[in-house]
Amino acid sequence: MTPHTASTRTAASGGGAHPAVPAVSAPSPHTRGGRPARSGLGPSWFAAVMGTGIVANAAVTLPHRPPGLRAGATAVWVVAALLLVGLTTGYGRGRALRLHAADPMQVQFFGAPAVALLTVAAGALQLGPPVIGARAALTLGWALWSLGTLLGCVTACTVPYLMITKHSFAPDAAFGGWLLPVVPPLVSAATGALLVPHTPAGEPRLALLLGCCAMFGLGLLAVLLVLSMVYSRMVHHAAPTGATVPTVWIGLGALSQAVTGLSLLAGAVPGVLSGSYARGAAVLALVGGVGLWGFALLWLALASALTVREFRAGLPFSPAWWSFIFPLGAYVTATGAVGARSGSQVFGWAAAVLYAVLIAAWIAVAGRSLHHATARNGGWSRA
Repeated sequence: MTPHTASTRTAASGGGAHPAVPAVSAPSPHTRGGRPARSGLGPSWFAAVMGTGIVANAAVTLPHRPPGLRAGATAVWVVAALLLVGLTTGYGRGRALRLHAADPMQVQFFGAPAVALLTVAAGALQLGPPVIGARAALTLGWALWSLGTLLGCVTACTVPYLMITKHSFAPDAAFGGWLLPVVPPLVSAATGALLVPHTPAGEPRLALLLGCCAMFGLGLLAVLLVLSMVYSRMVHHAAPTGATVPTVWIGLGALSQAVTGLSLLAGAVPGVLSGSYARGAAVLALVGGVGLWGFALLWLALASALTVREFRAGLPFSPAWWSFIFPLGAYVTATGAVGARSGSQVFGWAAAVLYAVLIAAWIAVAGRSLHHATARNGGWSRA
């Protein structure tokens, strides 16, 4: 979702200057046999799947849907699924997993493939049946959710461990990319809630619901912990610049996923737990969801202001721009969820306006990405 730096194993500077972040196409400094090792396709490019998939999924949550929107969203979901296949194949051929795991910045983006899998899984469940059939869509949803959840939970546990035991960071090293390893469990919780009604009644359904609640807690508390570090870094050191600025938006996506997850989990409780729990979950989804939505609005204002500031200074295109798309799409789904649960027309129309902005941003970033990949003669493989 964002470019990687050469390394964060640097000494803290007295002035607290923000470490430079080169373009995604800059290779990792690892060497093999005295020559630079080819790192291959970077995991950050899976943010393109995330951003494309959320454009499709967000359309389903809108309370006001013009004719043809669902058909268009389905087509976009197909594009996201094909892109996932292409990137997965390309990344597997690159055999750069160990190199990226050893890189203190590239390892942060291991969360992106997991979220990409989960985003396409959600699209399969909501948009896939008319295209591939209800049974095939459910099977695909289960497979992608299981793989994405496993990968996401491994990433959420492994990357922080590597950060603590293997990598060293300067006091001003924290940035939005640190959220990516811990966000996948939040997405798993939201997508898993869609699978609860399709799970055999009794213990299997209860286990899935409680497992999703546990992943929700894991993700939300970890996100809040990292957000505090990112905010502290921005306040105590120089303001983020260059390709680091788009990563600030990842905080918006994480908070928005929490709002969406609360709503979907509350909708899955009836029929699994007793009526009192269902009523309590509904109250928590509305009151807690609106509270988190307000926090996300604050983060949106902060990220927007920093982005406008950087655009005025001159922010050249890089694949880090995909950091704008998924978070904005997640905020659309969060706004739509709050509107649907509360019955508020204000939230409903706000979701529609935000979706229009999302479409425009996605078209711009997708177009620039295609130009970037073509102009650099295989820039995707060098990302």
